[in-house]
Amino acid sequence: MQLGYFTERPYRHLNEDEILRNRAFFGVSNAHFNKKAASDDYNYYMDEYCYAEELDFDVLALNEHHGNPICMGNVMNVEAAILARITSKARIALIGNPLPVIKHPLRMAEELATIDLISRGRLITGWVRGAGSEQYFNNANPAFNREMFEEAHDFIVRAWTEPGPWRYEGKHFHYRHVNPWALPLQDPHPPMWIPGVLSPETIQWAAQHKYPYVGLGTHLLATCEMWETYAKTAAENGWQAGPENFGYLMPVFVADTEEKAQEVGKGFVYGGGQNAFSAPQYMMPPGYNSKGAIRRLAKSSTAGGSWLGVSREKLLKQGNDTESLDADFDAVRAKLNAAFKRAQPQYQIVVGTPASVATKLKEILSVIRPGIFVVLHIQGDAKNSDRMRSVQLLGEEVMPQLREHAKTIGLKDPFEKQPGATPLASGTTPDPVIDRGPLKSMGLSL
Repeated sequence: MQLGYFTERPYRHLNEDEILRNRAFFGVSNAHFNKKAASDDYNYYMDEYCYAEELDFDVLALNEHHGNPICMGNVMNVEAAILARITSKARIALIGNPLPVIKHPLRMAEELATIDLISRGRLITGWVRGAGSEQYFNNANPAFNREMFEEAHDFIVRAWTEPGPWRYEGKHFHYRHVNPWALPLQDPHPPMWIPGVLSPETIQWAAQHKYPYVGLGTHLLATCEMWETYAKTAAENGWQAGPENFGYLMPVFVADTEEKAQEVGKGFVYGGGQNAFSAPQYMMPPGYNSKGAIRRLAKSSTAGGSWLGVSREKLLKQGNDTESLDADFDAVRAKLNAAFKRAQPQYQIVVGTPASVATKLKEILSVIRPGIFVVLHIQGDAKNSDRMRSVQLLGEEVMPQLREHAKTIGLKDPFEKQPGATPLASGTTPDPVIDRGPLKSMGLSL
């Protein structure tokens, strides 16, 4: 199993009231940006990633968002290049580059090849469509989001594998001279992991390309359904999906005592947490989501799951023009703390001591059986000392238990077993990719 470490690199110097007043992180004025504090944080997060490598995390994961204090990784390829030079053994995973908004896939191909060369072949690249608000921020037409995603992906793969120079005339991208001099060290190119939330089209696309699909903190019941959709598509294409095809990212924080973990763990709901990433009108612009994705979102939300501000409740309030914000921010925080408590028995957030966290994470692994597991570390205004202690406890006490458990239940990762390498004869029923058995004892509905 590949065990990864990930942080959004949150901006930690913004009064929570500003986020609550804005109803979301996206759109908070950069008048509140403290340059010196941000400089300190950027450098601290690089140190944190280096410490994770020292503790033998296999993967250091980065992401990219724009115009949003929940994540300062607005140009993650810069951060990846830095990590490529200052680390030596951990793989660097990008989850992932928003292809429909970059508008220059040839430049992206060059950047990623350079990172792979500097890291001496440790890059894992990942592609995302970009959140709805990323389309807004980057002045991209959401109606063309998916076809731009697919065209940019195909172009980059071709630029890495077909000797130039050659001309390219596509629907959305045009180049008179394609001949990137920097090519990836890995042959034929870096492995690709596809992060996602609930879009069935993305899941199917990943399966068609035999790319591992990484679920981003989705509710376990919805995740089971996504895994089965992937496996069904794989079977239709003549191969058996397995743990090597799946990854999962989970919000996790560890402290020496349960009391400390609960106190600091509230950072996951600071300002509303991921569910206040962006307002629905920015998160779901017209044309961005398919009908299938919207239906899946609505279904997941009724099971207690939402992500990036697009819960069913918010959508209904917006549609009925009934969304309001309590003027009493303390009352709002009380609601957020109550949500934090509800999320834990739902296995949407895992916080506690090393022993309690390891127990819960092993239960999750037993159900969804991923070959890749990535910790999403604490958000909010957590102190450096609390963050570092959590990373230490994860690396020294929790991760060894997960590695052993993964071996016991046979969770091979994509570097141990090539995704899509197990053929499946036509008409053969594929083996299950999940185990729903533990769900009842975990208190989750079947």
